[in-house]
Amino acid sequence: MKPYRFAGQTAVLTGAASGIGEHLAYGLAARGSDLVLVDVDEARLTPVAGRIRGAHPGLTVRTVVADLADRSTVEALAAGIRADHPRLGLLINNAGIALGGRFDQVSIEQFETVMNVNFRAPMLLTHALLPALSTGSHLVNVSSLFGLIAPPGQSAYSASKFALRGLSESLRAELAENGIGVTTVHPGGIRTRIAESALVGVSVPEKEIEPNRKLFAALLSYPPDKAAEQILRAIASRQARLLISTSAKVPDILARLLPVGHARIVRALTTASASRPGSARPVVRQ
Repeated sequence: MKPYRFAGQTAVLTGAASGIGEHLAYGLAARGSDLVLVDVDEARLTPVAGRIRGAHPGLTVRTVVADLADRSTVEALAAGIRADHPRLGLLINNAGIALGGRFDQVSIEQFETVMNVNFRAPMLLTHALLPALSTGSHLVNVSSLFGLIAPPGQSAYSASKFALRGLSESLRAELAENGIGVTTVHPGGIRTRIAESALVGVSVPEKEIEPNRKLFAALLSYPPDKAAEQILRAIASRQARLLISTSAKVPDILARLLPVGHARIVRALTTASASRPGSARPVVRQ
C-alpha cells in the first residue's frame, strides 16, 4: 500500500478539543488536510479551530459539537459528514472517556456510557463513513495501554479499548482488499485531561477518589504533541499498530511473556513510578 498523502484530503477527527486530538488537528492542518473536528467541549474546540484557520486560511475547517455517548447524535453526525463530504481521506476515532472504580462500584449506566463513547461511537462512525473511504484512505482507532492489559479498577475502560482493538485488527484485514489502511494506536501515559474528566464509580468511597485521581495523573507524563506526531507518522507509513511511550511498550512485552503474572509486576512498577519524588505533577490542560 502506498504512503498516505495528507494534502488535499479531508480528515474527520473526534476528541479534537484537547490532548492528543488537539495536536493531531494542528499536525493534519500543517500537512494540508481539510478538517472536520468533533468534540463535546465547544469552549475548547472553538479556539482550536480558530488557531488553525488563522495559521492555514486556505483550508476548510468545520467544527461539530457532539456527545458521542448518545447513539442518535452519532448517527446524525455521520449523516451530516456524509452529506458534506462524500469522499474522505482519513477518519481518526480518538475521543474517549475513563471510569475509575471496581466493577461492583460502578453503575451499569456508567459502564454503558464508557462503552458508548469508547467503542460504540467509533464503530458507528466507521460503519456509516466507510462508503466515503476509498482506495488510498486510512482509518485510525485510538485504543489504549488498557487495550493491551486490563488492570483492576478499569473494567469498563479496558473492555471498551480491548473491543476497539479487536474491531480495528479485523478491519485492517478486511479493508486491505480495498486499499484502505488501518492503524490501531495504544498510547501509554499521555499528559492529557483524561484524569480530570474521568467518571468515578457511584459506590467508590469519597476518601479514595482524590488519591486515586492523583495517582492516575502522576502517571501521565508523555507530551501529547509528541504522541500526535508519532500517530501522524504511523498514518503516513500505513503502520498497523503503534505503541506510544515506554509505559505502553513495557507492559505489552510483559503481557506477552507472562500472560497471567504480568498484572502483579505492572502494579508494582506503577506504584513505584507514581511514588518517585516530583512524579505527582498536575495534569496539563490542553
